[in-house]
Amino acid sequence: MALARQVLCVCALLSLPLARAEPIRYSVAEEAESGSLVGKLAEDAGLPPAQLSARRARLVSEDGRQHFRLERASGRLLVAGRLDREQLCGQSATCMLPLELLLSSPLQFFRVEVTLEDINDHSPVFREDRVTFRIPETSEAGSRFPLEVARDLDIGSNTVQAYSISPENEYFTVSYGTGVTGKKYLELVLEKPLDREEQEEMSFSVIAVDGGSPPRTGTTQVTIVILDINDNAPIFSQEVYTGQVLENLPEGSVVLTVLATDPDAGVNGDISYQLNEVVGDTNE
Repeated sequence: MALARQVLCVCALLSLPLARAEPIRYSVAEEAESGSLVGKLAEDAGLPPAQLSARRARLVSEDGRQHFRLERASGRLLVAGRLDREQLCGQSATCMLPLELLLSSPLQFFRVEVTLEDINDHSPVFREDRVTFRIPETSEAGSRFPLEVARDLDIGSNTVQAYSISPENEYFTVSYGTGVTGKKYLELVLEKPLDREEQEEMSFSVIAVDGGSPPRTGTTQVTIVILDINDNAPIFSQEVYTGQVLENLPEGSVVLTVLATDPDAGVNGDISYQLNEVVGDTNE
């Protein structure tokens, strides 16, 4: 008789719906205020709200932290505190916080999965606020100069979508995208040759823009120092200098002054002078 009762109890226990086959799924935006509604948990579990108190319902999370709370009177699942997707899941493409609704008398539990949706709460950030390039003026159009991409902790369309130069100039544009290895790249592209004699240095900003609404931006300041090469010859102020010498002029007297200039910089612009004797035609 006792054995029959034990078998009956085991059969009754096995017949109880301990767990729902499919999890109950919700989504909520990160940074939602405490008390924000996630979903009508009791209703979605098919439970009258009155059973939540009677059966001592409680929430159990896998990480032991209470990100959500159960309002027993209404059966609603609410946000318990600040939810930072980047802190909880980093830059993972998805951020799902699993938990269980556990009831006693009789034992029953429901798996709940809450997806934390990203919001545009971070701006793009460049590793360096200022970057300097030293570029020879002989660099050809099409030359490329790599920059580090801006980092944005948001994901999807909320991360960096475009780059631009401000103010725009005729010498440089930006090229960006994803390489064959899957790594993102950002480069300055030289559009036309530089001339140090016209401009020794230039500055502009490279701006990263994300796809949020409204968009957020990040900026790095770029300075281009144009390096000189010896591409200019000295030029005299006159093509021909004529001097007159008296026959009794003392040795060391100044006969005439010549002047040459060179627009190159440094040693490339230093000038020294020497005389070359020109022998006239002595043929009669």
